[in-house]
Amino acid sequence: MNRLTKEFYNRNCVTVAKDLIGKTLIFNNISGIITETEAYRGQDDPASHAYCGVTNRNKIMYDEPGFSYVYLIYGIHHCLNIVTEEKGSPAAVLIRGLKLENIHLNGPGKLCNYLNITKEHSGINICTKNNFYIAYTNQTNNKLKIISSPRVGIKKAKDFMWRFLLEI
Repeated sequence: MNRLTKEFYNRNCVTVAKDLIGKTLIFNNISGIITETEAYRGQDDPASHAYCGVTNRNKIMYDEPGFSYVYLIYGIHHCLNIVTEEKGSPAAVLIRGLKLENIHLNGPGKLCNYLNITKEHSGINICTKNNFYIAYTNQTNNKLKIISSPRVGIKKAKDFMWRFLLEI
């Protein structure tokens, strides 16, 4: 498969979030189609981890595009994000859904639990890693039915239409 490059991720995170729909996530020996994403932009987004500046938790968001950002929510669920935009401009896309051959993982916690993605997988360059990356599929976004909606599970910036879903 033709993996996504740093240039793909080095764009506005809302655009990247939409363009990731229908792409294939490969993690170890498992692959699936990305069905749901959400965009988070530090400077413009009160719901972003980077809205108030750099912390130990979010510092990877300020790094190069194409790196993984995995964090723990509610003390039990890991969430996989991909850093976007240029270095120093904190932005990331949360991967919320993945369609495997026999199961649809509809939620970032379910996705990470099933794939066994943990904070140990944060800070990985997915543009160069052989067993953890995102690739183009045979489909293009022009042929996919993509729905935009408000993000879920947040308290601020609820009206931002930065959640994208593949109509299945």
